[in-house]
Amino acid sequence: MTPVDRLNAAAAAEAAWPDDAIEVGRILDAWGIKGWIRVQAYSTDPQALFGSRRWFLKASDEAPAAKAKTLPAVLKILSVRDHGDGIVAQIEGVSDRNGAEALRGARIFISRAHFPSADPDEFYWVDLIGLTVVNRQGETLGEVVGLMDTGPHAVLRIAPPGAVAPVKPDQERLVPFVSAFVDDVSLAERRITVDWGLDY
Repeated sequence: MTPVDRLNAAAAAEAAWPDDAIEVGRILDAWGIKGWIRVQAYSTDPQALFGSRRWFLKASDEAPAAKAKTLPAVLKILSVRDHGDGIVAQIEGVSDRNGAEALRGARIFISRAHFPSADPDEFYWVDLIGLTVVNRQGETLGEVVGLMDTGPHAVLRIAPPGAVAPVKPDQERLVPFVSAFVDDVSLAERRITVDWGLDY
């Protein structure tokens, strides 16, 4: 039985895909010879990866069908730490480089419930996507379809009402996610209020 087969057998009994699973990174490659993996986090503050001991996996879109079938549904994380410009992790049931290499390219998901609590004036991007954006006059600008990181701050990408996905870049309204333009974010009401005109 290969290391990946052992992982599959152990995970099958307990792994239930969480309803609130969020993609947070991917496995880049093996690290060292003792089964550790090297991980690329999608966030500059990857605390969700550090805070969860179960990472759920899906094969990359480019992976052959055979590899997707053998990929374990969940990894039990024994240890995870920063290393250079990335993250390395030790997995239960994988003790050599071959086992770690078999996981290369897998997409990592974590239950949203395991994300650290954000400060009152901070938000996870995933929580903002799908919110309706209105201005001070009560006019609807559209729905948040994504965010961009410009370095100093994030920018809301807003699709106009009635837009059909995928929205073209020239259809999007871009609003800096800073206090000068954002008056209020209500996750409960799924609404963001901004100081932004329809003609901007």
